[in-house]
Amino acid sequence: MGKRSGEVAQAVAYLRTSSAANVGIDKDSDKRQRDAIAAFAKRAGFAIVDEFYDPAVSGADPIETRPGFAALLDRIESNGVRTVLVEDASRFARDLVTQELGILALIRRGVRVLTASGDDLTNTDDPFKVAMRQIAGAFAQLEKARLVGKLKAARDRKRATGVKVEGRKSHAELRPDVVISAKRLHRASPKTGKRRSLREIAAELAAMGHVGSTGRPFSPSIIKAMVEA
Repeated sequence: MGKRSGEVAQAVAYLRTSSAANVGIDKDSDKRQRDAIAAFAKRAGFAIVDEFYDPAVSGADPIETRPGFAALLDRIESNGVRTVLVEDASRFARDLVTQELGILALIRRGVRVLTASGDDLTNTDDPFKVAMRQIAGAFAQLEKARLVGKLKAARDRKRATGVKVEGRKSHAELRPDVVISAKRLHRASPKTGKRRSLREIAAELAAMGHVGSTGRPFSPSIIKAMVEA
């Protein structure tokens, strides 16, 4: 849905510094990124309503382990801002597959990612980018499969010791993508240190289209099992 005439489009900024040596009041990496993003926002007519920062996070670190990026996703899912501004593509990651995984996570949420030079990183017209996102998506599927495999191996080890193991598959095995989202939503906010309640997590998942077999939000007990999986 486009913005109304005279209405300023909202955006959030994402910053990352790769080394602890670049973090501190006497360092300029985050300032440089912030200034570049702010200058672009002014030129392009965006109002920056929030900023998310991952200090001392390597460009090779998985997207899902970054507290700043996780908070960015939480903000996007809760208030409808659909534009993310970064200094350049390397702020997501220097590793191309990791970079595309982050961008893919935002594309799936209907988000546009713009650099301070005006490049649209979420553009799907570039065949090379489309191919890389397909590869990144395959890696994400591989990680989900690994999670299921680890759980099965744990059950098999228990059976080998004579311990009776419930045969019914867990949510982590049946719906690993939902479990990953539940775990992310369960993380404490880097700003407040507070966590969502189990019911709040169920409501957020329902808003994303993840509900139980009855078509209703998951119960708190099921959410608890997911985040503890």
